This record gives sequence, C-alpha cells and structure tokens, in this order.
Amino acid sequence: MAPSKVYFTDFHTTFQENQIQKFARLILTAGIDQIDFKDKYVAVKMHFGEPGNLAYLRANYARVVIDIIKDLGGKPFLVDCNTLYIGGRKNGLDHLEAAYQNGFNPYNTGCHVIIADGIKGTDEVLVPIDGEYVKEAKIGTAVMDADIIISLSHFKLHEEAGIGGAMKNIGMGCGSRAGKMEMHHGGKVYVEQDLCVGCGQCRKICAHDAPAIENRKASIDLDKCVGCGRCISVCPLDAIQPIQKESNNVLNYKIAEYTKAVLQGRPHFHITLIKDVSPYCDCHSENDIPIIPDVGMYASFDPVAIDMACADALNAQKAEKNSMLGMAPEQLEDHVKTVHPTTNWRSQIEHAKKIGLGTDEYEIITI
Repeated sequence: MAPSKVYFTDFHTTFQENQIQKFARLILTAGIDQIDFKDKYVAVKMHFGEPGNLAYLRANYARVVIDIIKDLGGKPFLVDCNTLYIGGRKNGLDHLEAAYQNGFNPYNTGCHVIIADGIKGTDEVLVPIDGEYVKEAKIGTAVMDADIIISLSHFKLHEEAGIGGAMKNIGMGCGSRAGKMEMHHGGKVYVEQDLCVGCGQCRKICAHDAPAIENRKASIDLDKCVGCGRCISVCPLDAIQPIQKESNNVLNYKIAEYTKAVLQGRPHFHITLIKDVSPYCDCHSENDIPIIPDVGMYASFDPVAIDMACADALNAQKAEKNSMLGMAPEQLEDHVKTVHPTTNWRSQIEHAKKIGLGTDEYEIITI
C-alpha cells in the first residue's frame, strides 16, 4: 500500500491569517471538498470535554469544520455517545448540558449537538463486523444514520489505550454504553449489593433472564449473562459493574474494529490537533499541564496514518520540564511508554492496518 498523505500546519500565525483561517486552509488543502456533501447528513464526531477538564478542543475549531461542510452543501451535526463510567456525560441530558457549558451549542458552532445513543445510552445499531474480537459492534444510532463521518480529535495520552487520536475518537467514542463496555471488559457483570435498591430495571432490559430480584436486591446469573452491558446502561444507581477488564492490547484491537464498523461503506475524513497534550483522556474531570509543547494541526483521509503521524510527532518533542513526562524518573524514547508504561499504543495501529483500515506509512505535506 502506498503511503497516505497527511497534511500538516503549525500554530504560527501572521497579520494576514489567524489560526482559525489557517485551520480552514489546512482542511480544504487536504481535500475535504473531494467528498460529495450535497444534501448529505454529516456526523462530526468530537469530544465535548468532561466538566472540569479544560484541555478539550474549543468550539471555535468545530465551527470551522461545520461552516466548510455547509458551504459544500452538507447537513452537519456534532455528535458523541454517552460514557460508560460515572461522570458528567453518562446520560444524554447531562451530556448535552456539559456540551453546552463547554461552548458546543448552535450559536457557537452553527449546528446542533446530538447524543448518538440517546438519553440512557441504549439507542444503538448492531453493526456486523465479524472481526477477530468483535462480531457485532454496538454503535450509537445517530452515528449510523449519518451519510458521512468527519472526525475532529484532540490528540492526548490515555492510561489504557496509550494514545487518543482519530481511531479512539471514532471507535470508542461512537460505541454506545454497551459498546464501550464490550471494548473495555470481557463481558460478565455483578451487582454491588450496597448500592442496589431492587428497582428491577435490569430485569426489564435483559433478553436472557439473567438478573433476579430477591429481598429488594438484584443478582446476576452468570450462566445466563451474555455480557451485552445493557443492564449497566439502565441501572439508575450504577450498582451493576463489569467483572473483568480486558488487557490493554485487546482494548486497542477492539477500538480498531469498532472504528472499522463506523467507517466502512461511508466517506470519512480526519482532523487532529496536537495541542494541550494532557497525560490522560479528556474524559477525566481534570487535566494536568501539557506534557509537550503544542505541535500543530493535521488532516487526512486515512485514520491510521494520521494517528501514526501524530504519535511520531509527539515522540519527536522535548518534554515540558514540569509535566508528568518531564518529571518521570526515566525518560524513554517513547513518551507514551514513559508516562503509561503498561500501555502499547502500537497495538492499535498494527491491528487497524491488519484489518484494512489504512496504513502506518505516511507522507507529511506541510502547508
């Protein structure tokens, strides 16, 4: 496979062109207008930022992407799915509130925000993928309703996947709550008895009769449980928890396969900014100082190539002195391994390449 083109520009500006204008020029030079947007529904997938975290991308960047899509005749909307963990974005209402508070509203961005898997995280489409680890991906309904997928991602580190770029933005980000559970965990669940009040919501949603209620407490029959995760989504008190986490490598394999489920059969385009690179995901309700200086903005039709290019660019930077990276007792050539030694970000790249998502060979075109 020939190297993929990855377009790049830094954050330097001039009196004639500010950063937003330069960002728009990058996207157009990279060829987003090669996609036929006319009267097409366009999902612009991005992370709206967990309340308390300030490292997420500003809504100004989303506005540029939305305006370009509108100019090209498309019908764009900003989209994300609910989180599996307890926090400010675990249901559709709180998630919308978080998005609005962080500036992602129609007045700032020029389009609507849609939480793709609904109020409780149960609005999903089962997408056949027949992967090595995933047979049917559970994707938020609104994502699958779109004709075109655009990824706008903030590049950062992640304590399990290693890195968070285009593929994590799409693969993990577009999974419903049950889909996220499938990626993170081996399947089976248990009930925290101290939290359970016996409301019966788990029994109502289970298609396999696994939950039982006795003395106002639920329990799960593991012989009947198939690990779909839907009971986790509907439990109002977060009493239902996964039993076992997947290894970091398997997590990355599943993220790659979920990314393929979202992108297959549809035009897609990817934009990533290496800016405010925090040591943890934007899902944290806090962000530590950036581990490296800001690098620049990237765009490509290839999600694998753009992630590889961003990882290489990150590792080429000097550590910020007082950051988690700069203060690490041992400095490795791989910055990700220095901060999160148990992760293997390359496993995501390698599996994505193996299943035909793209190539890790790239050509940087600087504008």
